[in-house]
Amino acid sequence: MRASTATAVSATPRRTAARPERVGAGPVSIDCSNHPGLQALRELALPDREAPLAVAFSGGADSTALLLAAWQVWPQRVVALHINHGLQAAAAEFEAHAKAFCAERGIPLQVQHVPVQVQSGDSLEAVARDARYPALALLAQQHGASAVLLGQHLEDQAETVLLALSRGAGLPGLSAMPARVERHGVCFLRPWLAVSGRALREWLHAHGIPFIEDPTNADLRFTRNRIRHQVLPAWEQGFPGGAPMLARTARHAAQAQALLEDLARIDLDQVGDPPSICALQALSPQRQANVLRYWLRLVGARQASDAQLQALLRQITACTTRGHDIALKVGLGSVRRQGGTLVFDPGPAPNL
Repeated sequence: MRASTATAVSATPRRTAARPERVGAGPVSIDCSNHPGLQALRELALPDREAPLAVAFSGGADSTALLLAAWQVWPQRVVALHINHGLQAAAAEFEAHAKAFCAERGIPLQVQHVPVQVQSGDSLEAVARDARYPALALLAQQHGASAVLLGQHLEDQAETVLLALSRGAGLPGLSAMPARVERHGVCFLRPWLAVSGRALREWLHAHGIPFIEDPTNADLRFTRNRIRHQVLPAWEQGFPGGAPMLARTARHAAQAQALLEDLARIDLDQVGDPPSICALQALSPQRQANVLRYWLRLVGARQASDAQLQALLRQITACTTRGHDIALKVGLGSVRRQGGTLVFDPGPAPNL
């Protein structure tokens, strides 16, 4: 499979026999003065303006553009972090490209191998992401970095909104990716959610900068890829400027979700932790659902499905006697009645 440009690095998935090929080394010293994402980095509010910064660097177009821009804004303070999950036969070539790219430019690079196990029914993307964030956080802490910069851009945000719509998601899903989030004791920042990914690629092409073109991104068996290559282009054709509008929807959803979480904290103070069944019954069904979602997140439950949450609400409404039992599967665990309260059991839920 050939690369999309003369300077891209073509990497091959496990099912393809062809070998990856590095077509061009690209210039080592780059003038970033016309970089489309530079101003967003200069305006970025950092948790510590003197500490080192880490950049999650896969070697793809977005992280390559981010690494070069960050090195321009914060010279000698940036470290690149490359996580190798070993999910493709070409993962070693991805790592080799990252090492060569950083070595040519004098940018410090830390590589970590983080194998993942994918069970039947699991999302490969979600499993890899869940393993990648703690690994990035640990590496950042080891280097004293105040934050990890991530390269997701405007079109990525629009794709995430469409993906959430395709799954019937609520406000948390429609909020898409936050610009700032704390995970595993580290601040993760996405400074380019309003920056065009197309503009970033055009800049890389114009300067002849090599990057990895991961062929799995063209695999239409993955929902996000179908959205990227089929749905979003059709949306843009029908509604020019549609990507920024979808990103705006994400911002509005995030604001509304923040208000719901404020209300959930107020209601949880009233119903208690663990929640009192009687106190829950005094709330409207909508506020019951809102505070229960919030409580379940606090106790470490995975997101309850809509069917599970509705079943739990029905059980709460019906719980009017001492002998009424509640035992429902929620996420990967179960919610049970314990006296007058609800408790979450994170273990398997047998016979439920």
